[in-house]
Amino acid sequence: MRVPGMIYSSDRMAGGIGSDESPRQVANVAHLPGIINYSFAMPDMHWGYGFPIGGVAAFDTTEGVISPGGVGYDINCGVRVMTTGITRADIGGKLNDLVTALFQNIPSGVGSTGKLKLSLKEERRVLRDGARWAVENGYGSPEDLVTTEDGGSMEGADPACLSDRALDRGRAQLGTLGSGNHFLEVEVVDEIFDEEAARAFGLEKGRIAVAIHSGSRGLGYQVCDDYLARMVKKIHTLDFPLPDRQLACVYLASNEGKEYYAAMSCAANYAWANRQMLMHWTRETFERALGMSPRTLQMRLLYDVCHNIAKIEEFPVEGRMRRLCVHRKGATRAFPPGHPALPAQYRPVGQPVLIPGDMGTGSYILAGTDRAYTETFGSTCHGAGRVMSRSRAVKVSRKRSIGREMAERGVVVMATGKRTLMEEIPEAYKAVDDVVDVVHRAGISKKVARLKAIGCIKG
Repeated sequence: MRVPGMIYSSDRMAGGIGSDESPRQVANVAHLPGIINYSFAMPDMHWGYGFPIGGVAAFDTTEGVISPGGVGYDINCGVRVMTTGITRADIGGKLNDLVTALFQNIPSGVGSTGKLKLSLKEERRVLRDGARWAVENGYGSPEDLVTTEDGGSMEGADPACLSDRALDRGRAQLGTLGSGNHFLEVEVVDEIFDEEAARAFGLEKGRIAVAIHSGSRGLGYQVCDDYLARMVKKIHTLDFPLPDRQLACVYLASNEGKEYYAAMSCAANYAWANRQMLMHWTRETFERALGMSPRTLQMRLLYDVCHNIAKIEEFPVEGRMRRLCVHRKGATRAFPPGHPALPAQYRPVGQPVLIPGDMGTGSYILAGTDRAYTETFGSTCHGAGRVMSRSRAVKVSRKRSIGREMAERGVVVMATGKRTLMEEIPEAYKAVDDVVDVVHRAGISKKVARLKAIGCIKG
């Protein structure tokens, strides 16, 4: 190991550490060249491909590596949260109608296709411009870009670095939610922990909010698959040993490293455009289903964050600022108050950090901190984290009516298939309250508000 590993946990959660291979993966990542300070894992960590999900590692841009396993297959899988000016009482008895309308208007499910079919020329524009393409084509407003991480577009994206197969998979899936743990959730602001930050974020107790969790769909998967295959073939040419073939990587400064970064940036931009379109259709669906005007609904984007990405960012290391390539795989950026990358309205309180829980629980809104910036390369947890495989979840939930169980908890849930609900049962995940308590007490993000789910659609 070139650096130590650091796992964020608590006495309450420590018993689960070691139940899978994720601690070993933390150690494996610490072997990679150019890694700085630590190989990190957040309290929601679990076993992933190469890197643990919940892993964070920063690498020197000259001597360090970039690894598709440190980003994941669903490049820029992320979350956006929208606030509204309405309450649960304003929805009244229309909640079922609203969730049904969302389910009908938001394409979801395995292999789902969107409402538009892109030409190759337009797809390349999406890959270069990200959410800006969506806004320019009528899906939202320029204000949405202000409160999207990186303005919804990573620089350096080059569609020429994508395979024909990746492009083919992307053309039909833009504007789709996907399946598995992806969701659209209607929530109520249930508790406020930090009044100043809540005001800055536009959060008010009792108000309705909406969370969207989706990524780059088949295009992102194919980008990861293509570059992993290329890098695995060249493992024998590396001038350092790999403890795990799933950590296949190249030096970031190499031609191959630059090509993967450009391709990954394309997939990240695709994901931002995807969530921008989903938000636009969500806003339209709310207005129609509830018979409300945009002025009454007041739906606005609080923020949009990546959970699976590698980014070139600057951080203080041993008393000086250094440009690093930060891998966040199942982790969220958490920049502090005053950081220039933040929208002006959030700089006094820090970056919004969006943390979804298990199906039917709800979400947390946190804020970034100075300690995260100096200790974890501006990173924190990303969600609850699985403790049960999908096959195990299906086995233990057999003969149960998950939809009815959720309804008894006050949550209207709709999905394209029964198996999705079985895979996503609440007990398949860690308690998000415990995860958030760890990062809050560690000081790498702070609690602002807790949101309670009342409606959810899944693929």
